[in-house]
Amino acid sequence: MLALRKTTPGFGLALEEVPEAPPPGPGDVVVQVEAAGICGSDVHAYEWTGGYEFMVPRLPLTMGHEFAGRIWRTGTGSGFHNGDRVAIIPFIACGHCAACRAGDPRGCTRRETIGLTRDGGFARQVRIPARCCVPIPDHLEMELAALAEPLGVGAEAVLTGEVGLGDTVLVLGPGTIGQAIALMARLAGAARVIVAGRADAPRFEVLRALGFQDLVDVAEAPLRDGVMALTGGRPVDVVLEATGVPESLNDGLGLLKRGGVLVVAGIHAGALTLPLTDFVRLRHQLRATHGAARRTWDRVIAHLARAPEEFRPMITHRLPLERGIEGFELARQRAASKVILTP
Repeated sequence: MLALRKTTPGFGLALEEVPEAPPPGPGDVVVQVEAAGICGSDVHAYEWTGGYEFMVPRLPLTMGHEFAGRIWRTGTGSGFHNGDRVAIIPFIACGHCAACRAGDPRGCTRRETIGLTRDGGFARQVRIPARCCVPIPDHLEMELAALAEPLGVGAEAVLTGEVGLGDTVLVLGPGTIGQAIALMARLAGAARVIVAGRADAPRFEVLRALGFQDLVDVAEAPLRDGVMALTGGRPVDVVLEATGVPESLNDGLGLLKRGGVLVVAGIHAGALTLPLTDFVRLRHQLRATHGAARRTWDRVIAHLARAPEEFRPMITHRLPLERGIEGFELARQRAASKVILTP
């Protein structure tokens, strides 16, 4: 079968023929992939920017961690049947470390990531633990189910920031995670959601299609000026960052109310220099978010099932797997928002 793989620690990916997925062992399933999204972290690994050196011992491997499909084969004790429709949680907890034994699989010290440390969904089939599979309703299209992972990241960021009814929220970054955060902040009851980006017209168009009008292009005016013009000079209640640019955090802190929360969701190749005196005196809270809890996945699937068309504008390009590198270039050049590959 054809697979899109990271083969060497450097720029690029390779389309290669690889063997079919091996038979599932106990507690495993083989998933027939029907839709797989290209994530910003996939693009970073494609470019080989800092922060992905952990992949080196696992290369070569098939990438892809945002995907959905049907159960093709089941191992004993999997709890699934052939043909079941599922979205995939890409994180695999070991089940044995102290965190896992304490019931905190997200804190696992030996966890693996499907598509980054073991073979993922940019192929027709993949073998994974059954516990990574989340059932999806029959009416939910696979391309929308493949959005569950980034939407879960956005939902978890909003929970981490404690966004509440009537809040004014500033989202830094108009990409897929920024879009997911904006959508989930609105669902959490935020009265105003402002999204900022830099010279990112295609993604601003997606945000408009999703119903967001308070958009700030920092290529045209300073962030502070744009945000204050929308809020009438009032600071925002919560800032949620999805840029991967460390300097943007200080810009966000400069617009945050006293005692407000800034949540970091982006993956950063560089370090942050923080003006600590202002940070302390303003009692700002800096929090991190990564991935999503299982209960958050269940909520996201429920939102997708209830109103699928509200999320479809996130998908701007649909390509067959053999055009996957073209899809990566579209995402890398910010000419696309979410690219869905069909193996």
